[in-house]
Amino acid sequence: MTEVGTQMPPVARREPQVRELHGVRRTDDYAWLREVEDPAVLAHLQAERDFYDASTLHLRPLTTTLANEMSSRVPPTDTSVSWRLDTFSYYTRTPSGSEYTELCRTFHNSDADTATKSVGNARRHDDSLPSDQVLLSVGSLAEGSSYVELGVCEVSPDERLLAYSVDRSGEEVYALHFRDLATGADLPDVLPRSYYGGAWAADSRTFFYTVHDEKYRPFQVWRHLLGTAPGSDVLVREEPDERFEVSVRRCRSGDLVVIWSESRDTSEVWIVDPHAPEGPARLVEPRRRGVEYSCEHVPGPDGGHLYILTNDGATEFRLVRAPVVNPGRDSWQEVLPERPGLRLLGVDAFAGHLVLTRRDVESQSLEVLPLDGGASYELRPEPVAGTIRLDRNERYDVAEVTVAEESYTEPVCWRAVDLATGRRRLLLRRTVPSYDPAGYVSERRACPGKDGVEVPVTLVRRRDVPLDGTAPCLLYGYGAYEAIDEPEFDSSLTVLLDRGVVFAHAHVRGGGEGGRRWWLEGRLEHKQSTFSDHVAVADGLAGTVVDGTRIVTRGLSAGGLLQGAVLSQAPQRWVGVVAEVPFVDVVTTMLDASIPLTVNEWDEWGDPRRAEEFAWMLAYSPYDNLPPAGERPPLLVTGALHDPRVMVWEPAKWVAALRESDPDWSPQCVFRCELGAGAHVGPSGRYAQLRYEAEVYAWALERFGLAG
Repeated sequence: MTEVGTQMPPVARREPQVRELHGVRRTDDYAWLREVEDPAVLAHLQAERDFYDASTLHLRPLTTTLANEMSSRVPPTDTSVSWRLDTFSYYTRTPSGSEYTELCRTFHNSDADTATKSVGNARRHDDSLPSDQVLLSVGSLAEGSSYVELGVCEVSPDERLLAYSVDRSGEEVYALHFRDLATGADLPDVLPRSYYGGAWAADSRTFFYTVHDEKYRPFQVWRHLLGTAPGSDVLVREEPDERFEVSVRRCRSGDLVVIWSESRDTSEVWIVDPHAPEGPARLVEPRRRGVEYSCEHVPGPDGGHLYILTNDGATEFRLVRAPVVNPGRDSWQEVLPERPGLRLLGVDAFAGHLVLTRRDVESQSLEVLPLDGGASYELRPEPVAGTIRLDRNERYDVAEVTVAEESYTEPVCWRAVDLATGRRRLLLRRTVPSYDPAGYVSERRACPGKDGVEVPVTLVRRRDVPLDGTAPCLLYGYGAYEAIDEPEFDSSLTVLLDRGVVFAHAHVRGGGEGGRRWWLEGRLEHKQSTFSDHVAVADGLAGTVVDGTRIVTRGLSAGGLLQGAVLSQAPQRWVGVVAEVPFVDVVTTMLDASIPLTVNEWDEWGDPRRAEEFAWMLAYSPYDNLPPAGERPPLLVTGALHDPRVMVWEPAKWVAALRESDPDWSPQCVFRCELGAGAHVGPSGRYAQLRYEAEVYAWALERFGLAG
């Protein structure tokens, strides 16, 4: 076995466990790694991290160079566009040199007297702007902790209080706090366990929040009254079906709180009157397997109407409306029918208009629909191969809304859109130091899939890098949950582009880039399409567009499963594989209902207790289908001890099995295991994230022969 530096790869001991199901015997040599509190397991994970550190020691100068280059393109002080509630406008700001953002607000000149009284003695961040107030500094929350993530962050309707939640480990367990914005002091109310999602009632004293169970499934919505003990909180809704998760939000109108339960393909909505928060939640329409719907509120006589997006009789969804007083399916009136090739993703209501978020195979776009029956119009992104989305718009009674537009090469810019005319007005363009968008190109192409389907791919490069089959390529893919990775500007990517690397994003089936059908053709029994599409894109680009001998493939979580599958199915196609927090022990995990994200994932991957579905998963599960020995490219795997989504033992077991099955290749497999605080998507803080990206990019550049 070849040494790396002075250290050898860790060798996990083998303790075979034989499992038999549906007539198939499977031997798991490394099941013992699941016992993450066992000192022996922790010692093995530490050895893996030590080997990673030793193996990549020679890349540290390059990593530092890359991180410095990335940091040089981070604006010293980064400020978002503002959004208005009533008296105040709010914005986020990242101070110079800080890892974390601040939530700030400023008042309008016409409201100066009222605002001055409300601000009181609160801390200000700029003496030249005495109206500006720092409400929450995430950096101050991070003091004494290596990790901090903000969850809920909601200002009360009277703008006197802030509900915010904090995770300090990466386990997605959030402590919910309430802050008096006049004094800057936190109230005694602390709710130690909460999840994403929250909503204020109209009284600014009642707050609805979600709680997750021991499997990290949000299954309850509770109501808290400020000034009372958490033990007196009231359970509003509980979801007993383990396939479903619950969430809660307040509609923009301010006149409804929406609670919804959803699985991968079914949903159910309940509504609460925020003016009478102690009243019962009312069901909109009972769940029916395979039917999804979501609701937005337009106020009016007798409570107004709900505008409902649903796939009931419409694969790509249609828009209907129903009176709030009688919202069931029998009262649904169609507003927009299904339009083939155009997936409706969301609906937002404003006084006089609806704004629909939609997607076709080309891009995400917006459609503005007047409520008076006038003709609708569309808003498409201005950047080539870019995206457009509604930004944070909190007020209902407005004539303009704020949209954000960006691409892989164009930094985000915010524009105000006149809802009546569609005219756009520039509000703010994010500036990136030492970056000229004209020097870079982003474009979309398509590659023929194995079954003849055209698979879209977005290519990003520096303008002087030719697409003639000579440039190395970093290929990214995900392909699950109907998730859509819209193009977002990432200044850190330029360190690769400036070194002549082409970045390619394969929009494989299983995602939502091609609408609902794109997901249906890449889930359950069709999951193999995801993997075949990714390889097809690489094959389609190789030789004629990029250098086919220098393709590194990368993906995270379900995208890490994709990397594990294509490592096994096409090992010779890649010069390197990056599998971040990979979901690779598919059959074993989906058989274990005691761990997070199993029961509610059966609708995505299948239930292996059924013989047919067991066969689907066994056919591609990377842990059960290791690549041939002697044909493997170098592999970088990541994992985190506190990750609640992909348990750390999955990548640990996979790495151990890969090493044991090909000892000569073993040193080329490194496992970056995060043993301290850290989350599913890596460290917190903007510079810590850049340092992590620099590590991955340095490893990839070495595979391309560009680490010198």
